[in-house]
Amino acid sequence: MPVLQITDEGFRLDDEPFRIISGGLHYFRVHPSQWADRLRKARLMGLNTVETYVPWNLHQPRPDEFRLDGGLDLPAFLDLAAAEGLHVLLRPGPYICAEWEGGGLPSWLLADPGILLRSQDPRYLAAVDAYFERLLAPLQRHLSTNGGPVIAVQVENEFGAYDGDTAHLVHLEQLLRRCGVDVPLFTCDQPADLVRGSLPGVLATVNFGSRSEQGLAALRAHQPNGPLMCTEFWIGWFDRWGGHHVVRDAAQAAQELDTLLATGASVNLYMFHGGTSFGFTNGANDKHTYRPTVGSYDYDAPLDEAGDPTEKYQAFRQVIAKYAPVPAEPVPGRAAKIGSAAVQLTSSAQLFANLSALGAAVRAERPLTMEQLGQDFGYVLYQTALPSAGPVLLEVGSVRDRAQVFVDGQPIGVLERENHERAIAFTVPRADAVLSVLVENQGRVNYGSGVHDRKGLLGRALLDGTELTGWSSRPLPLTALDGLAFAETGAAPVGPTFHRGTVRIDEVADTFVHLPGWTKGNVWINGFHLGRYWSRGPQRSLYVPGPVLRPGANEITVLELHAAHGALTVELRETPDLGPTEE
Repeated sequence: MPVLQITDEGFRLDDEPFRIISGGLHYFRVHPSQWADRLRKARLMGLNTVETYVPWNLHQPRPDEFRLDGGLDLPAFLDLAAAEGLHVLLRPGPYICAEWEGGGLPSWLLADPGILLRSQDPRYLAAVDAYFERLLAPLQRHLSTNGGPVIAVQVENEFGAYDGDTAHLVHLEQLLRRCGVDVPLFTCDQPADLVRGSLPGVLATVNFGSRSEQGLAALRAHQPNGPLMCTEFWIGWFDRWGGHHVVRDAAQAAQELDTLLATGASVNLYMFHGGTSFGFTNGANDKHTYRPTVGSYDYDAPLDEAGDPTEKYQAFRQVIAKYAPVPAEPVPGRAAKIGSAAVQLTSSAQLFANLSALGAAVRAERPLTMEQLGQDFGYVLYQTALPSAGPVLLEVGSVRDRAQVFVDGQPIGVLERENHERAIAFTVPRADAVLSVLVENQGRVNYGSGVHDRKGLLGRALLDGTELTGWSSRPLPLTALDGLAFAETGAAPVGPTFHRGTVRIDEVADTFVHLPGWTKGNVWINGFHLGRYWSRGPQRSLYVPGPVLRPGANEITVLELHAAHGALTVELRETPDLGPTEE
C-alpha cells in the first residue's frame, strides 16, 4: 500500500495528490461475518477509506486479559479492508466516545476511587501504556509503511472538549511512536476546541455536521498550512431512551457534503454504517441529567442498521461522483429478511429463584459498586434485612442508574438516576423482611468528566435516617444463562423473569425482534445478546444479524424486569421500528 504524506499543499499518496473520502464503520458494531459486505458497499459508494475506533473495554475486559478474536479480530477486519482496496483511518483512543459504554475506557480503571481518567495520573498512564503495547504489536503489518491499509492514526479523541493538557497528548503521541506507529498522526476537535486539543507537529482536523465553510475556515486559521479535513462529518445522530428517532434530510446532508468537497477538503462521514451497540455496550450522556443511549446505532446513515443502502447512500454517491471516481458496479439492493413469525415463550425462570446460577454474593457493611465487584456490565442485586415492621423511608447516596426495589420479593417501586431519584417510602410487613434492590447499569457516560461513572448503589443507605448495614452485593453480568432452571409457564410470575421459546427457521437471514406489550429488559437469540428493549422508546425493535441464526430451531430468551401485558409472545418482522422522528 502507498504511504500517506502530509505536505503544505495537502495529502499525497504514491507521490500523487490525494483526497481522503472516508466513512465510519466500527467493526465491533457489526457481526464479523458481515464485515466484508459492509466494506464492499463502502467502496461501491465511492469511498476510498474507512475509519474505525478501537474499544479498549472490549479488547481488555480485565487488566490481565486481552482479546483479539471473533468480533474483536481487528487484524482480520483490516485484511478485509485491504482486500477491498480501501485505506483505513485508525482511531485507537484510548478514549473514543462513540456513544459507547464509558467512551471505551474499561470499567476496571474505576475500581481505584481516586483515579483521574484521560490525564497524566500515573495509574491511568500505566494502564494505557500496557494496553497500547499489547494492541499495536499485532497491528504493525497493517500499517501502510509495511504494506497494510492503515494510512493514519488518531491521537486520543476530541481532547480539546475535555482538557487542555498538552502534556497528555504528547505522552500519547510518544507512546504511539514507541509502539511502532510510523504513519502520520492526527487529532480531531470541534472548531471551538482546536487550540486546546491539537498538538504541535501533528495534523489537526475538525469535526462538524453543517456550515462546512466556517468549520474549515476555523481549522485553516488554526493551522495555516497542510490538508484540510473533517474527521467527523455528522450526517445523522444517535438516539436516547425517552427521546425521538433523530433523522436528517438526505438532500440537505448531500448538499452539505457537496459544499465541503467543493473546498477541496478531505472528509470522513460519521457514520457510513452505524450498526448496533449489542448487549450492554451503549453509552450515555450526563449534562446535569443522565440520558442513556439506545442500542441501535442506525445513525440515519447511508447504510442502515441492517446494512441496507438508504436514500442517503444514493444521494452521497452522486455527490462523490462529482469529485472522485465511483465504481460502475450496481448498488446492492435490500437484503432478504425473515418476517411474519410470532414466537410463543412457553417456559420461564424467575430471576430471584436462580440467583446462584447468575453470580456469587459478596458480603460487606455497605453496598459495593460494580467496579469494586470486578463487574463491567449488567445488574447488581443488593439485599439486606430490615430491622422492624412499619412505614419507612429509604434513602441512598446515588442510584447508578435504575433501581427496582422489592420487599420479600414484592415490587415496591423504582428509583431512576435520570429523574434524580434517591428516596422511596414504603411499609415493611415484618421484622427481618428482605430488602432487595436490583440496579441496572444503563450505560456509563461516554463524554466529558462524567466518564468517571461508577455503577450500582453509591454511598450510604439510610432507613429513616439510620444507616442500613450488613449488605450482600451480587453481580449479575448475565454473560451466561446456561444454569437457569426453566419450567413451563403458568400464571404470570411476579418480579424479574426470564422467558424462553423456540422458533424454527428454514433459511437464515436478518430479521428484527419486536416486543409489543413488553415493558423493559433484554433479549438473547441462541445465546447472542441483542440488547435492551424498553417501552419508553423510541426504539421498539432489535436487529438480529442473520449469522446469529441457524437453520432449524432457534432459542429466544427474554428477561422482562416488570411485566408483559398480554400473551408472552415476541415477533420477528422484516422491518425495524426505531420510533417517531419528532417529539
